[in-house]
Parts: sequence; C-alpha cells; structure tokens
Amino acid sequence: MKYVSTRGAMHPQLFQDVLLEGLAPDGGLAVPESLPVVSTGLLESWRSLTYPQLAAELLGYFVTDIESADLLKMTTAAYSPTLFRSESIVDVRELNQGMSLLAVSEGPTLAFKDIAMQFLGQVFPYVLKARGTTLNILGATSGDTGSAAEYAMRSKPGVAVFMLSPHGRMSSFQRAQMYSLMDDNIHNLAVRGVFDEAQDIVKALAGDLDFKQTYRLGAVNSINWARIAAQIVYYFWGWLRATSGPSQQVSFAVPSGNFGNILSGHIAKRMGLPIRRLVLATNENNVLEEFFRTGVYRPRLPAQTHATSSPSMDISRASNFERFVYDLLDGDAARVKSLWQQLAQEGQFDLSDHLTSFERDWGFVAGVSSHDNRLATIRRVFDETGMLIDPHTADGVKVAAQYVESGIPMLVLETALPAKFSETIEQALGRPAPRPPGLEDLESRPQRVVELPCDVASVRDYIKEHAKV
Repeated sequence: MKYVSTRGAMHPQLFQDVLLEGLAPDGGLAVPESLPVVSTGLLESWRSLTYPQLAAELLGYFVTDIESADLLKMTTAAYSPTLFRSESIVDVRELNQGMSLLAVSEGPTLAFKDIAMQFLGQVFPYVLKARGTTLNILGATSGDTGSAAEYAMRSKPGVAVFMLSPHGRMSSFQRAQMYSLMDDNIHNLAVRGVFDEAQDIVKALAGDLDFKQTYRLGAVNSINWARIAAQIVYYFWGWLRATSGPSQQVSFAVPSGNFGNILSGHIAKRMGLPIRRLVLATNENNVLEEFFRTGVYRPRLPAQTHATSSPSMDISRASNFERFVYDLLDGDAARVKSLWQQLAQEGQFDLSDHLTSFERDWGFVAGVSSHDNRLATIRRVFDETGMLIDPHTADGVKVAAQYVESGIPMLVLETALPAKFSETIEQALGRPAPRPPGLEDLESRPQRVVELPCDVASVRDYIKEHAKV
C-alpha cells in the first residue's frame, strides 16, 4: 500500500516513509491511495483473535513494508496486559438506555490515545534502527496526546519528544502526568496560548521543509497516519464483541475535538465494517457539530475557544478534518487545497451542497454537550449503573442518547478515566474520583516544564538547542 497527500503534490510513499514524515511536504495529510475492503467471511473469522492478533491483521493492510511476523511482535509488545489494566486490552461494558462503553482508556496514561501511542512506541524505534537514523517528535496536546506519547517514547533509543501544551489549560492530573517525567529525551514546553495556537506552531515548523529535514522532525499527533490506522482496530474489536453474527449493524458515539478518533471509525466503515451511525459529540467548542448541521466549516479564533470541563476537546481547528473532506470530495486534491487556502484567507468554507450526504452516505450525525449536561450525565450514569465516567465520555453519552435505535448496539468510546478530571467528578458527585493504584501521589511529584511564548521562533530555538542529531 502507498500513500498520497490530501493536497496532491506528494509522490506516493510507503508506510515507513509517511510514518517518519508526519505532515506531507505540500502541507496536506497522508492518506492511502485506496482502502482495503474486509469481506463478511473474513470479518467473522476474526472473532476468536486476541487484540494483538487483530491489530496485526488490520495493520497489515496499511503496513506492507514491514514483515508480518515483525508486525505481530510489535502489536504483542504494544498490547500487553502488563501495560493495560485489562487482559483483553479493550472491554465492552453495558451502560444503560441501549448504550455500552467501549473501554479504550485502560492503558498507562488512562486515555484512549494509549492504544495508538503504544504501537508508535514500538514501530518508531524499529524503523529508526533499520534506517540508522534519529527522530525528533514535535507535537501539541490539549491534554491526553502528550502524556500518551511521552509514556510510549520515554527512554526509547533514537527518539526525542518535544510536546507543546497550552499553559494553564489542562487539568492538574494531566499536567502532572506529563511534567513529572524526567527522562532526558522528553521535553515539555508550555506555551502561553490555546491548543489551536500550539498546533499552528507544530504545523508551521513541519511546513518549514529545510528545518524539518535538518532536525529530522516527526509527528505523533493524529496528523500521523499510523495513529489513525492503529485506532481503526478497536472499532473492529468493538463490533466483534457487540454482535453475534454477520452484517449486524452497530453505531459508535465519539467525543471529538481533533477529529482523529472518529475518522478512524469512518475509515473502518469504508473498509466494510457494518457501522450504522458515527455520532460525533462536541463540547461548547462545537465547530464540528456546526459543520455537520449546516455544511459550513468555520473554526473559531483562539480568543473565542472556550475553556471547558472537557478540556481535551477545547479545539476549534480539527487537524484530521481535512482527511474527511478529501473523502467527501472523492479524492479531489486540487479542491481540498483550494478549500484550505480559502480557509486561511476567509476563515471558513461552505460545503452545504453535500449536507444531505453526511448521514445518508457517511453515517455522520452530531450533537453538543455543555458543562451542566456533563455533570448531570456523570451523576445519572453513576446512580443507574455504579460506573464512573469522565467528562468527555459524558459528552459522548449525552449526545448518543438521542440516536439510540432498537436492535442496534450503541457503543460510546471512552475518552479517559475519571481520575484525570477529578475536579469535575467532585462537582458532579461531591467527592473526588478514585485514583488507580500507584498514582495517588502524582501531583506531588517533582515536575519539569519549560514555559515559552506562543510563537514559532521560541519553539524553533529550543529544538535547535536540544534536538537529537
């Protein structure tokens, strides 16, 4: 399998090349030239596979330049019960009102992003060793990507991580998870701005091709196709556990900020997984919900991006949205490039002529959840089931309830464990969220972070001084 850019100016490349590349040279995102289709019979034959085995099968479609035996070794190492709090890696747990929870947050940093990051933590060193080179990973986080990436890459040979986070915009638990890491190859940079501005710095440096090549910049944000590919696996896994026979439909509800998680579901649907609906849930930063309701994509300015109690979704410009628009426009890279030029100049673009196709052809519906909705949903789910969910997952449950259909399982993708957002849990229930064993003292541990102005030059200078070369 080879990959091209959503903006059309990248020569087709194999997986290892786009893994190390991150953002495409033309500013677009890598996408497969074509997608594999999984037959009904093959899908049924996968019911007995373990999670690492299923991951190796599915990733094998996208990673054709690594031997299948080596790929299985990587998925087995990545998805080990020694790293995850569940023997099966991902469980399905019944909630209420026709919904179940797809528990994808049982990894080392208690967030769904561990699933993809643990695979990256295996495949990056493998490729770098084979090529005899190093990589400086540059990323931005609104809360969970950073810690998941850092825990996966800490002390890995040939890799350094430079992670930008918005100063003062994450929960105290999220900050402590990242800033308490003391590994020499981990660099936490708190920039004085919002996530979208931090993400813009990452894109600007990734778009500076001379700087990118000189300092061997790579990406772990979901602009990296490997993240998307690894997340496709748990959609198949969830379907296999929520159904008992061929062609049964399942809906998925996904709390969405950067559009990477739900994009993986979109890819799974295109590969033939019987998905009825993809329910996109946003918080008050509802740019994506507005698009699926109106057809107009209108990101907000940083000053207009709300700081909410589901902070990992405090995002107005969703990096992965470009990949969906590429599909929506039947792979018309010239049109995608033109739309993103229009976005830069005018601040929005209008695809309302495609509005009727969003649900009919692609299965997308969307809804918004507020702070009061989150608190009420956390309380209700706990009272009815005894299960504690985090505020992002609560956004997903609240929106999913509008789209539950008789006979069609609704799987809500868990975003993180509640311990990461104890302040909001205490607001909802009057007591803090319990801590997983070993993390009771997290916030009191020594922290190491560098605070920087929110500008490209400051981050560039820091990387020049500390990069692996």
